[in-house]
Amino acid sequence: MLGLILKMKRKNNLYYDICNLNNIRFIYDTKVKKTTKNKGKILRFDDFYMENIFLIKKVLSNCAYIPGKYNIFLICEPKIRIVMSQNIYDKVINHLVSYYILKPSLLPCLIDQNVATREGKGTDYGIKLFKKYLNKIKLENERFYILKFDISKYFYNIDHQVLKELLSEKIKDKKALHILYQIIDSTNEIYINNRIRQLINYYKIKDINGNLTIDLEKIPLYKNGKGLPIGNMTSQILAIFYLNNLDHYIKEDLKIKYYIRYMDDGVLMHSDKNYLKYCLKQINSIITKQYHLHLNKKTKIYSSKEEIEFLGFRYHLKNKKLIVKVKTQTKRNLKEKLEL
Repeated sequence: MLGLILKMKRKNNLYYDICNLNNIRFIYDTKVKKTTKNKGKILRFDDFYMENIFLIKKVLSNCAYIPGKYNIFLICEPKIRIVMSQNIYDKVINHLVSYYILKPSLLPCLIDQNVATREGKGTDYGIKLFKKYLNKIKLENERFYILKFDISKYFYNIDHQVLKELLSEKIKDKKALHILYQIIDSTNEIYINNRIRQLINYYKIKDINGNLTIDLEKIPLYKNGKGLPIGNMTSQILAIFYLNNLDHYIKEDLKIKYYIRYMDDGVLMHSDKNYLKYCLKQINSIITKQYHLHLNKKTKIYSSKEEIEFLGFRYHLKNKKLIVKVKTQTKRNLKEKLEL
């Protein structure tokens, strides 16, 4: 992919770590138990704590894991979206796979400017980096441009086969790859789309004033061989990794000094607008042909004199001074949270 296979030794002997009894207990006690909001699930798991821990070990040791059904529901804040929740048994395994297989094999190859959902990064880090780059480039150039690209329905359109090939370039352990492929392919189950349709129809009936109907109709269904489960720990890591080769291409081949990506949103800053047009052409070709994704209508090249939105804030240069404002929707979301 991209002629850019990074020269890193593929990771092996990863699967053994998720079968380790101490590791299973560690993940449950420090990750799953502390982060699960439904304490009823935790209490039921704790009632048969050692039996459940040994069951997970036995299933994994026998390579007999089959992902269970997701509890699929809809939330309306900050925007309408589908969430796919797991039972504690599946959640423990998902965290084990994330912690002992995905993190050691994938995170070391990511660029620093890939800022979403990683330890020490996230939204705050992305905002600080964006402001830092804006302040640097405005000192270097009287006028500059920003290419902002946005990918349409990113989580729903990640291609399973492309992702599996990318994973096989980083992971040698066949057992580790097998369980990863099972988790990835779990969105192919028919009940998932049936449940999503049911939820959409239910909320449409409840939507007397018609305020939610337009947004409900925008919720996509899963296509066979496409998409990641919304809400899984593995999905977060796989989603930030999926475009990793593109990140390296932008930084190392296109030589973009000021670049940031937060999941499906990317920004490139450069003094030459025509060069950014070339970059956009290259990125669009790679996104479409190699990743089987599509850029949406939010993708645009901005002048340094224009206002631009990124990560919940609006940025504008006035007399070479950077003005940062909170987006109206972000203000509304924060206000609603404070009122709860």
